[in-house]
Amino acid sequence: MSNDTEADENAPEEGGGVTDEAPDSPPSDGSERFPDGVADEPSDGAVGPDERGDRPGDRNGHSDGSVEGTIEDLGSDVEVDAEVAEDVDEDDLLGGLRIDSTEEIDVPDRLVDQVIGQEHARDVVMKAAKQRRHVMMIGSPGTGKSMLAKAMSELLPPEELQDVLVYHNPDDGNNPKVRTVPAGKGEQIVEAHKEEARKRNQMRSFLMWIIIAIVIGYSFIIAGQILLGILAAGVIYLAFRYGSRGGDAMVPNLIVNNADTTTAPFEDATGAHAGALLGDVRHDPFQSGGMETPSHDRVEPGAIHKANKGVLFIDEINTLDIRSQQHLMTAIQEGEFSITGQSERSSGAMVQTEPVPTDFIMIAAGNLDAMENMHPALRSRIKGYGYEVYMDDTIEDTPEMRRKYARFVAQEVSKDGRLPEYSAEAIEEIILEARRRAGRKGHLTLKLRNLGGLVRVAGDIARSDDADTVTRDHVLQAKGRSRSIEQQLADDYIERRKDYELQVSEGYEVGRVNGLAVMGEDSGIMLPVMAEVTPSQGPGEVIATGQLKEMAQEAVSNVSAIIKKFSDENISEKDIHIQFVQTGQQGVDGDSASITVATAVISALEDMGVDQSLAMTGSLSVRGDVLPVGGVTHKIEAAAKSGCDRVIIPAANMQDVMIEEEYEEMVEIIPVSHISEVLDIALEGEPEKDSLVDRLKSITGSALSQGENVSGPSSPSPQ
Repeated sequence: MSNDTEADENAPEEGGGVTDEAPDSPPSDGSERFPDGVADEPSDGAVGPDERGDRPGDRNGHSDGSVEGTIEDLGSDVEVDAEVAEDVDEDDLLGGLRIDSTEEIDVPDRLVDQVIGQEHARDVVMKAAKQRRHVMMIGSPGTGKSMLAKAMSELLPPEELQDVLVYHNPDDGNNPKVRTVPAGKGEQIVEAHKEEARKRNQMRSFLMWIIIAIVIGYSFIIAGQILLGILAAGVIYLAFRYGSRGGDAMVPNLIVNNADTTTAPFEDATGAHAGALLGDVRHDPFQSGGMETPSHDRVEPGAIHKANKGVLFIDEINTLDIRSQQHLMTAIQEGEFSITGQSERSSGAMVQTEPVPTDFIMIAAGNLDAMENMHPALRSRIKGYGYEVYMDDTIEDTPEMRRKYARFVAQEVSKDGRLPEYSAEAIEEIILEARRRAGRKGHLTLKLRNLGGLVRVAGDIARSDDADTVTRDHVLQAKGRSRSIEQQLADDYIERRKDYELQVSEGYEVGRVNGLAVMGEDSGIMLPVMAEVTPSQGPGEVIATGQLKEMAQEAVSNVSAIIKKFSDENISEKDIHIQFVQTGQQGVDGDSASITVATAVISALEDMGVDQSLAMTGSLSVRGDVLPVGGVTHKIEAAAKSGCDRVIIPAANMQDVMIEEEYEEMVEIIPVSHISEVLDIALEGEPEKDSLVDRLKSITGSALSQGENVSGPSSPSPQ
């Protein structure tokens, strides 16, 4: 280290005023010094937008698209690096890829190139990265929100990163000074201060031992007071030690160090408490007597400070308390935020630094309910200076996307590092599962986190078998082993009902219908519905039991409109009891049991049996139209597991049926469009049933045009 130094006495007070020129003479003893060449450029806080130089065409030398790996090259546009057939068959599950295993697929190095799907979100991220805008991503878990946030950090230029130092304030120890310097220079400044402190301590130590030697020598030789000399030497030692603490306090605290950072910072503050998010000041148990730690040494940066010039990502933004959201809004608005103690009982609560730069891009994420508990002003701040984007759950099934899903499998194998390579047949089975989980014909699921779990389970099974590659059989085994908790519960319910003969799958029963429901997102269950008509002791009413939620209660009310219009009898003098059997504490939500309820009530009113080998699902309009519902694939499979031979589903849902091969021959799928068709299939007896159906047709009419194709399910419901 060079001995040429420069004075920096005013640095803490003025935010830096040091040049790169070395003085002709050394500074006076005790001043703060920096070696020649340590450029300590002044900066009083966050750099303004005109000075950042972090946009294309600025002084960093970046122009639009001129540098490899800029924001023009986002992941969804990256083709799979493998041999592709010239004429791709639309039915080819690999999209024309000519591979034997994932070993032949190259995985991109950059995270941004690994993004699959989410075309709209990709475009938003591209614009936000260019213009340094905030983004709020709302969507289902596992759809790639955090991956896109990390990808954005790779797109931002790292040249303008800064280090942040906190200095002791000799005028007010509870108000430390803050200083920003270019990235990498903070370490040099701290080392220079430490070197100066070490030299001062060496000089003090040398002077101390000289004085102690003189005192002891005088007391031994001249005064003859040995004990007094030893006591005097001890006092001198303590005095020098106490005084040296002031010199150590002059060493700044480097709270943000970007010396080794090659990309823009990415800070995941999901679930962070106030101190971790906003910064904190550590408690000091020794607050006096010369043993206290200087206040600037106790300052700890928060995620908002570490993310300066980078990306701050907060998932489940609504879980932050209101106070933290308000402070976060201030940091976004001002571009700087002071650090203070977050605990009012701590000695750190008395300390408050000068403002620390917080010039970050905010990416807030969450599910749909995140917007309900989010501070409206914070959301307004993000929306006013950025974008809101809804993450897709599915994407269109095209050969190009299938090739990217094959690359997704290769990416998961590469990330894990312990899985065997996947064979082509195993990749095809993963893509088939992506189709099933989409719940829509012609689409693939974008809940890739859950799909990646299946990839890893299948790989673990292959490893336990000492297989060189993962085969289709391993994937099929993994689908059984990686069942969700809801699916395991549903299978257990089905078995228990068989044991206790609560599940009926043959014969005819009056007022009893096998309904179908879903638990969670990927598990079906058969849910019997029973109806009974009794004389009323007062005005007649419809009584439904089984922990019905609001939407299910509304569905029962809609069904009662058809019942009242259909019945020849005066049902105002009767009570209609509807029971959802063994629904448990979770209850029933959604409207997809509407045709089940209507069939059960009409069966009870007319005293006509319902085929118990039949199960059904479907919503019902007040005009008798059977409307589409969610989860039909899982419901059909649940009916097959329960022993039913036939399943009634809305005609509009036929395009969404993608059941496993093992169930295709076990159950017949019957699409219907009107309640009259349901009754014609479900009820027993011919003359009476025909008369009943004709009467229902005459009093109810379709509110939907005959040529209209109702595409896709309504909001998927647990019922």
